[in-house]
This record gives sequence, C-alpha cells and structure tokens, in this order.
Amino acid sequence: MQSEDGESHGSLYALILLLIFIWSANFVIGKFALREIPALLVIGLRMVISGATMIPIYLRHKHKTGTRGWTREDVPLLLGLGLLGVGLNQVFFVTGLSKTSVAHAALMIGLTPISVLMLAALAGQERLNPIRLAGMGLALTGIAVLQFGPGSQKSGNLWGDALVFCGGFVFAAFTVIGKATMGRVGGIVVNTFAYVGTGLALLPMTIYLSRDFPFHSVSMTAWASLLYMAFCPSVIGYLIYYHALSRIPASKLSTFTYMQPLLATLMAIPALGEHPTSSLAFGGIMILAGVFVAERLQ
Repeated sequence: MQSEDGESHGSLYALILLLIFIWSANFVIGKFALREIPALLVIGLRMVISGATMIPIYLRHKHKTGTRGWTREDVPLLLGLGLLGVGLNQVFFVTGLSKTSVAHAALMIGLTPISVLMLAALAGQERLNPIRLAGMGLALTGIAVLQFGPGSQKSGNLWGDALVFCGGFVFAAFTVIGKATMGRVGGIVVNTFAYVGTGLALLPMTIYLSRDFPFHSVSMTAWASLLYMAFCPSVIGYLIYYHALSRIPASKLSTFTYMQPLLATLMAIPALGEHPTSSLAFGGIMILAGVFVAERLQ
C-alpha cells in the first residue's frame, strides 16, 4: 500500500520507528556527553553545530521550492519561537538530564502532550471535557507516585525532573503559539531559524565557557555523543517528523511517541546501569495511561 506520492506505508512507518529510536537514544547518549562536558557548554556546542547543519538543508529546500518561504515580517516571530521552542527547551532539558535518570527524564518529556492540551485549551484551540480532565488527573497522580513512591530517590531527582518537565512545557508553548506559523512556512524554515538563531544567541556563552575548558581531555565517546545530539535528534529527527506529519495525521503520529519512555528506559539499563523501581513502574504506567486518555479519548 502506498501514499499519494508513491511512498509505501511500510517505508513511512519504518522512518517513524527510526525517529522514535533516535529520540529515545538521545536520553542515553546525552548522558555520556554530560559526564565530561558541562551542561551549558553541551547546549551551546550542540546548537552551533545544529544551526550550521540546517543552513545547507534550508538552501537546498529553497532551491527546490523556488522560494525562501518567509517574509521580513515573519523574522521576529520565527526567532522568538526558535529561542522558546529550541533554545530555552534545550537549556531546561539538557540541564535536567544531567541531574536525573534517563527513565525519569523520558517520562517527563512524555507529559508534553498534556502541556500542549492545557495551553491549547487556554488559547481556545481545544476544549477540555471530563474524560480529558480525568486523564490529566491520572497523569498527575502518576507523577506523585514517581516522585514520592518507594525507591523514588534512588531512580531520579526532583529538581532534575522539574527542569526536564519545563523543557517539555516550553516546547508545548512553542507548538501551540507557532501552530499557524509552522503550517504556513513549513518545518524546515522554522527549524532553520530556531537552530541558527539559538546558536547565534548562545555563541557568546559558548565562547566564554570554552576559554578555559580542557577540550583535549574529552574522550572520543563524549565527542561522538555530542555530535549525535547535534545531528540526529535535532536535524535528522525533525526532518523525519515533519516528513511523516505531512503524510499521516498528527494524532496517529503521536501514538508512536508512547514507545519513547519505555525504549529509553530499556536502553539505559545496560548502557548506564540504571535499575527500574516499583515507583518508576507504577508511576510510569499511570503517567502514560493518563496522557493517552487525555490526548486520545474525547
């Protein structure tokens, strides 16, 4: 079976599964970079590399379409959205990941659809009903179990979890605020402004932190991890995401994201020696079930 442009559904779903694998692995691989490079320097270097990578991708897209896809009036909004959805998002995410476990971080990111729903309801884009409110309540109960249940202090960090959740929350705000803009100018344009703009904004900090940092002592594993974070989830991941979004409904695409916390946790067990606890298992199930009810059932 093929889509209208001739692409088989099997190929499309294979790309989506690759996307989920790339995003799940980012939690684990990011830990290797953070062991040797400070979080803020990881963020700065990642944004500079990602921004430099997006420029030729955008130029190719511009040549292919014959238009740059944006106007001068769009620039402030595109830069603002980029600093919110990428810059601030990554400051919260990477800093939080450096303080908490992969499993907890993945579950906090898994709550992003709840944040999108809440903000969309406040903006008048969505309506809340008893089923959705029940799902939110279940997810919040799951957070309480995750943070305060048996063994919770061994598997995560409240401060780190809160930072990662804030990262997901600002990305949710980026999604809601930029919904019309993303639909009009396209994902490649939005990503280019986001990563280039954020890379330039963080460049002074990156240069300052680099002055006395002993780069010569950083292992090849940490460098490879940093490059993975810059290329795979940031550039390749979002290109696959927007490609898939143009071919299947967002609701169907979001279903695959429920695999991410489980896959990231399974990867972290052999790679980082993380061990699931009862609070992680029960809290995680409640969070994912709550997100599913709130997002999928109406």
